[in-house]
Amino acid sequence: MKKATLIVLVLLFSFSGVLFAKQPAPIKVREGLIQGIYDDGLTVYKGVPFAAPPVGNLRWRAPQPAAKWEGVKQTIQFAPAPMQYGNPPSGKSEDCLYLNVWTPAKSANDRIPVLVWIYGGGFSFGSTSEPVYDGKKLAHKGVVLVSIAYRVGQLGFLAHPELSSESPTHTSGNYGLLDQIAALKWIKENIAAFGGDPNKITIFGESAGAISVSMLCASPLAKGLFQGAISQSGGSFGPTRPTTFPGENMKTLQQAEADGLIFAQKAGASTITDLRKISAEQLPSGFGLPGGWPIVDGSVIPDDQYILYEAGKFNDVPVLIGYNSDEGASFSPGRTPEEYIEGVKKRYGKYADELIKAYPVGENSVPKTARDLARDAAFGWQTWSWARLQSEKGKSNVYYYYFDQHPDYPKDSPRYGYGSPHGQDVAYVFLNLDASNPQITKSDLEISEAMGTYWTNFAKYGNPNPIGSLQWPAFNQNKPSVMHFSQKAYTGEVPSLESLKVLDTYFNWRRSPEGSSWAK
Repeated sequence: MKKATLIVLVLLFSFSGVLFAKQPAPIKVREGLIQGIYDDGLTVYKGVPFAAPPVGNLRWRAPQPAAKWEGVKQTIQFAPAPMQYGNPPSGKSEDCLYLNVWTPAKSANDRIPVLVWIYGGGFSFGSTSEPVYDGKKLAHKGVVLVSIAYRVGQLGFLAHPELSSESPTHTSGNYGLLDQIAALKWIKENIAAFGGDPNKITIFGESAGAISVSMLCASPLAKGLFQGAISQSGGSFGPTRPTTFPGENMKTLQQAEADGLIFAQKAGASTITDLRKISAEQLPSGFGLPGGWPIVDGSVIPDDQYILYEAGKFNDVPVLIGYNSDEGASFSPGRTPEEYIEGVKKRYGKYADELIKAYPVGENSVPKTARDLARDAAFGWQTWSWARLQSEKGKSNVYYYYFDQHPDYPKDSPRYGYGSPHGQDVAYVFLNLDASNPQITKSDLEISEAMGTYWTNFAKYGNPNPIGSLQWPAFNQNKPSVMHFSQKAYTGEVPSLESLKVLDTYFNWRRSPEGSSWAK
C-alpha cells in the first residue's frame, strides 16, 4: 500500500513538474510582469490592462495609464466586455480596457508583424471574447494577433456641454476612439516584449470596427501608430446630418451635445457630477438612445472625412478595404415595395427618383437590386470613395475587395436571390469556419484560406501578395481592379459602378449649401 502511494506521489510530482515547465516565463510590460500560457505552439495573454478602469471620476474622460503592480499578474482569461445591452461571453463591466495577445514568437527579438483587431457592433456592443475572434489560426500564419476593447454606447461616445467645458480640448464624445488610440500607443510601446515589431502594426476591423479603422486613418491623434489598415464593411465618408442614416451617421459636436442633454434628462441627472454617480447598470440602456456614435468633434475627428481626404489630411498608409455583396439584407428596412420607396424619398429627397431607377424595386418584392442601395450607402460608396480619394491624394496603395461567397440558392428557397450578409466574412478571415459543418464547402475553406493568407501577407509586406499565382493589383482610377471572393478568388470590376455614380451625385449634393440646408 505504501509502495503504491509512493508511486502515485512520484507521478503527481512528475506531472506537476511537466506542467510547470510548460508555463512561459513572465514578461515585462510597462506596468509590471505578466504571465500567459502556452497554447498549441503559441504564447497567449488574455485580459492585459492597457489603461486605467474608466470608472468614477474617469467616466467620460480620455483613458488614463493603467496603474503599476507588484509581482506577476496572471493574464490567462478574457476580461469583461464593456457595458452594453446584452450579455457577452466574458460578462460585462465598466472596467473594460484590456487587450489580448496571441504570439508565435520564441523570443522578444523576433520582431514579428502585428495585426490589431477592433470589434464591431454598431458602437453599441462588442467583445474581444467572441469565439469567432479567436486569434490562434491567424497567429499561426506568422503574425502577432492582438484584440483590443473599447467603450461602447453612451459610456463610449456621450457628448455634453459640461464634458466639453471640462476637457482640455473643449470637446467631448469619442471616448471609445480614444480608447483605441490608447491601446495602439500601449501596443507600440510594449509589443516588442511579445516578440512583435512596433514598427509594423496593421489595424483591422469589421462593421463599427472597420468604421473605427477608417476614422483612425483620418485622425491626427493616431498618426504613426500603425503602418497598415484593413476595413471590412466600413468607412466614414458621409457628411454630418442631424437625423442620421447608415452612411450618414455623423453629427457635429453641437448636435451631439444637445443629444447628451437629452440622455442626462432620461437618466434623471441635472449635472455630469450627478450622472457620474449613477451606476453603469442603472444608466438608460438599449437601442435608439441619443449619444452612442462617434462624432465630428474637431479633435479626434477634425472634420468631415471626405473633406479631410480631399485636402490630403489623412494617415497615408496602405489599406485593404471592402464589403459584402448583400449588406442590405441586414440594413434595408423596407419590407414592401411601398415601404422601400417611402424610405428612399424620406432619406434622399430630390435624388430619390434617380436612385430608385438605379436600385430598382420589384412589383411585389424588395429584391437585391433594391437592397443594394442600403449596402452601397452604408458600405459600397464609402469604400469606393475611400479607394478613389486615397489613390488620387495619397502615396500608399489601396487593395479593394468584394465578398460574395454563398450557395447558389434554388428558386424555391427562402434565400433565393440573396448574397453574403453583413458580418459573414469575419469567420473566413479568422480561419474559424467550422469544417465539420456539412454546409461548409470546399470552396468556403479555400476562400477562407485565401483571405487569411492575403490579410496576414498585407500585415507582413504592406500588400496582400504573394499568394500563389493570383496577384491582387492595387486599385487606381485608370484601372479600378477589385478582388472578388465568390466561389474562388478572381479580379474584376467595381460592383454596381453605374449605380454608385448616381449615389455619388447625391453625396456631392449633400455637401453643397443646398444639400446641407435640406438635411437640416
